Amino acid sequence: MNQHPPTAGRDPAPAGRAPTLADVLALPVLAAGQPQVVTGLAQLDRPVRWVHITELTDPASFLKGGELVLTTGMPLPEDAAGVRRYVDELTEVGAAALVIELVRRYHRPPDALVQACRARGLPLVTLARDVNFLEVTQVVHALILGSQADAMRRTQRIHEAFTALTLRGAGPEDVVRAAAEMSGRTVVLENLVHQALICEPSGSTVEEALGDWERRSRAAEPGGDRTEVGGPEGWLTAPVSYQGERWGRLAMLPADGPVFGPEHVTVLERTAMALTVARLIHSTPWEHTAHRTVLRELAEQRHHSAEDVRARCAALGLPTEAGVFLAILVDPGPGAEGTEAETRLHRELRSAGIPALVGELSPGRLGVLLALRPAQPWRPVAERLSRAALVALAPEAIIGVGSEVADLADSARSFREAARVIEATPPGQPLPADRSFHELPDIDLRRLLYALREDTRIQDFTERRLSRLVDHDTRHGTDLLTTLGHYLDAAGNKTTAARRGGLSRETMYQRLRTIERILDTDLESGDRRTELHVALTALRVLRGGRGR
Repeated sequence: MNQHPPTAGRDPAPAGRAPTLADVLALPVLAAGQPQVVTGLAQLDRPVRWVHITELTDPASFLKGGELVLTTGMPLPEDAAGVRRYVDELTEVGAAALVIELVRRYHRPPDALVQACRARGLPLVTLARDVNFLEVTQVVHALILGSQADAMRRTQRIHEAFTALTLRGAGPEDVVRAAAEMSGRTVVLENLVHQALICEPSGSTVEEALGDWERRSRAAEPGGDRTEVGGPEGWLTAPVSYQGERWGRLAMLPADGPVFGPEHVTVLERTAMALTVARLIHSTPWEHTAHRTVLRELAEQRHHSAEDVRARCAALGLPTEAGVFLAILVDPGPGAEGTEAETRLHRELRSAGIPALVGELSPGRLGVLLALRPAQPWRPVAERLSRAALVALAPEAIIGVGSEVADLADSARSFREAARVIEATPPGQPLPADRSFHELPDIDLRRLLYALREDTRIQDFTERRLSRLVDHDTRHGTDLLTTLGHYLDAAGNKTTAARRGGLSRETMYQRLRTIERILDTDLESGDRRTELHVALTALRVLRGGRGR
């Protein structure tokens, strides 16, 4: 017979949790009896909800479950069958453990009792010395009642915290974050197709929490629509409903063992209620919100690691390996409704079967990240999306496309390139003849200067090169700046410039000499003409001109 003493020097039961069998055996009032765990050593985490002293042969009829049964052994039956019946009744009623004092009738536990307890999985504890059972009852009951009172206070605080979140109109991210902080566990909100929309890790990384999410989530699918622990990893899950229809699920992941208490259940159920209210307040589909969050992390490189962002994207259904990624940005234009375009792009991508993330990156700018197969041409997909966006938006919408990247973690580069295209495309810029979007090769001198129009160095350069000519035209009512523009646009061909300006060649020559004198420059110099051409192009851009 193997006997094991309980763990000595244990801390009291944590606040708000019912004391376990190990907690109770470590109390000085019981430790004085030199307790030995004969069977059920692996079940010392059983909660003890009450203490019952008995000398009856049928104590189970007075029990409700969770009791620590104390006995001197006097009422135990003599025969093995009677002992088995005694243990069976305690087990069936759910007693926490049987504690027998080896002082009066027995000095070692009967073999029949040990075998019966081991067979039924009932913890059996012996006491080698005399213990005051009444004192044990008083101490343990005080501990239990104190834990219950503390649990009630903590439950009240949980309710108050979620009520405050609801009253201030907190969004789903705030609600799930609060749940993770209160429980000290990782909390994930997923939709019905097992895509993780929000993940708040606690004590783990996003990669650890969301790795291989869909497979793990399906394995943890509960059998009913209530809060329960299930699956091979022991997740605590709760359904989330909206207008009477289930649309998602909350999962609380175990930490250091799959043990959850009533407090965790309360947190998860209040989280589900707060999310239901939040869905009434925040009309944007939460799948869209999840896409936005991840897109911003990618575009602004705010993710903690490449592994974390891959786990987030994979949990949203985006392939993250063996493919290429392409960023597309959409500026809806003044007065256009970006939400409609976002919804339309989601619909187009679903109908085309193209995995992608779509969301608002900033006010007035939509972002799309396409996940394509390595050999899949991206231009037809970009064209389809661009046309869908232009249909949903004003004609002034601008669509910029970056270049392909092979690694999801490098997609910020594709977003930066698409942003450069957008910034270099003035409103009203005609689309290329063969497509409905703009890309990096479209950026010419005019677009480059348009993108840099707010740079004071460009403004200073333009002013130093052309201000004297502009001032002369203003004072004298001439139009020498236009004449210079015709000359520079004709690459220095005076005949062509005169024809474009409707001037005689002699008048053109005379005006050019005047321009040279005012600007103190040589128009026959290629370098000077280049400088003036750049400055004049910049001036047109700064003045908001679109044509020559």
